[in-house]
Amino acid sequence: MADEVILLDFWPSMFGMRTKIALAEKGVEYEYKETDPWVKTPLLIEMNPIHKKIPVLIHKGKPICESLIQLEYIDEVWSDAYPILPSDPYQKAQARFWADFIDKKFYDPSWKVWGTKGEAQVAAKKELLEHFKTLETELGDKPYYGGEIFGFVDIALMGFYSWFKTMEKFGEFSIESEFPKLIQWTKRKKFGAE
Repeated sequence: MADEVILLDFWPSMFGMRTKIALAEKGVEYEYKETDPWVKTPLLIEMNPIHKKIPVLIHKGKPICESLIQLEYIDEVWSDAYPILPSDPYQKAQARFWADFIDKKFYDPSWKVWGTKGEAQVAAKKELLEHFKTLETELGDKPYYGGEIFGFVDIALMGFYSWFKTMEKFGEFSIESEFPKLIQWTKRKKFGAE
């Protein structure tokens, strides 16, 4: 168990995807344990007794919960490889702000676009499109949210990318036509090759 790394996750989890991306960027090998989020296994309860949710990163037998916290932990523990967070304190604070924005502003309207109907869906779509516009404005002409480097904010948003087609289908809009810079951003990073 010297440097054992285990990830309790469920394959379609956008939050677990963040952790997997960060581990891949750092070149960290880990054991993946598929964990059904609706079945509170003894290991899940032991490792995340407060929320009893995935993903849970376990390093040297100690749990790290919540995906954004896991990203920071991974960046600090494996600091000799690929920086996820900027070293400048102001830029680091800005990255944390935008990742928090993504967590607080995207999840709710995203699932409401495909999981509700009528006025609730229309309101969710309007809110979601406003958030996409905000993020596209923040991206500007930079290749990544961290400038030239794929980093913390990019990883935080990349998990939601897996929902883009579903949002488009049920929300009856096109992210590519309305927010072309966001779609260009998704095509820049090819995992395993740069």
